[in-house]
Amino acid sequence: MTATAETGFRSEITDGVLRLTFDRPKRMNAIDLPTMTAFAAAVREGGADPRVRTIVITGSGRAFCTGADLAAAALNPADPKVVMDAATSLIRAITSAPVPVIAAVNGPAAGVGVSIALAADLTYAASSAYFLLSFVNIGLMPDGGASALVPAAIGRARAAEMALLGERVSAEDAERFGLVSRTVADDAFDALVDSVVDRTSKAPRRALELTKRALNAATLDRLDAALELENTGQAELLTGDDFKEGAMAMLQKRAPHFK
Repeated sequence: MTATAETGFRSEITDGVLRLTFDRPKRMNAIDLPTMTAFAAAVREGGADPRVRTIVITGSGRAFCTGADLAAAALNPADPKVVMDAATSLIRAITSAPVPVIAAVNGPAAGVGVSIALAADLTYAASSAYFLLSFVNIGLMPDGGASALVPAAIGRARAAEMALLGERVSAEDAERFGLVSRTVADDAFDALVDSVVDRTSKAPRRALELTKRALNAATLDRLDAALELENTGQAELLTGDDFKEGAMAMLQKRAPHFK
């Protein structure tokens, strides 16, 4: 067993399984730019490591990943293009990994956290989890491929409700809609994930790689186009007055007043 630590997350390889755990529990595992960049590199390196047969992504504490860390962004604003390129790189690392990627959604997934969960090949949710495309609430649009990943899972109508209304989807509804593979009670969650990991880590690696490639080609054929549109649109919105007001309102815990 080997264990390493990176900015904002933990990385551990045990018996052919690479576990990547968002580890900013005081921030509900909101991720800043350095974390996003390092996380993408860890996924790519894991996929290239012949020892790794499965990658598991989860969060520490009560949350899976609640999206971008607005407080960190306010203190250290980055070029919007750099931010969007980092998000795109992470999603592409997950979808192109040659081994199964399992998202163990142990708690709330919001913003790009939803994209990370849905970019995985197998997504499981604890009953206390929920999914929230919160972008519109702060003057932004979905990114990280969410405009392709969400409708690919649940269809355009329900995806539009999530994206345009910014309403949360419970773990139970996520299973009913087809957003996740399965939702289970919190006390049974770890056992379920472990059972799936046991199966994928013992399956023939090349067969799984080619199966994943075929599934993605059939269902995520519009992902690249969606990422390009998101990157252009979000780069514009990140410099707009609506985002400034939305972010400030969220940090101040008040209702935003958009123009």
